[in-house]
Amino acid sequence: MSEIKTPHKREIEGVVVSKSGDKSVKIRVERRVLHPRYHKFVRRFNNFQVHDEKNELLVGDKVVAIESRPISKNKSFRLKSYTRPEVVA
Repeated sequence: MSEIKTPHKREIEGVVVSKSGDKSVKIRVERRVLHPRYHKFVRRFNNFQVHDEKNELLVGDKVVAIESRPISKNKSFRLKSYTRPEVVA
């Protein structure tokens, strides 16, 4: 019997940097890489468009997004979960 395997969906973790339009947000994903010559960790960033179906995200929220079929020209990720940072008064 051959089993049908679902393809592995990539998950990204980042912070919302802007609310682009209706049901869309832009998140910034940070990764740390070792510099080849100086052997120091350097931060590298990528921006991704994420589909927010309920328009519930705000700038500064931490987001986990999962890869999906292309929703538009630049959007290929859907919102999986998010956490809102606590405000200290």
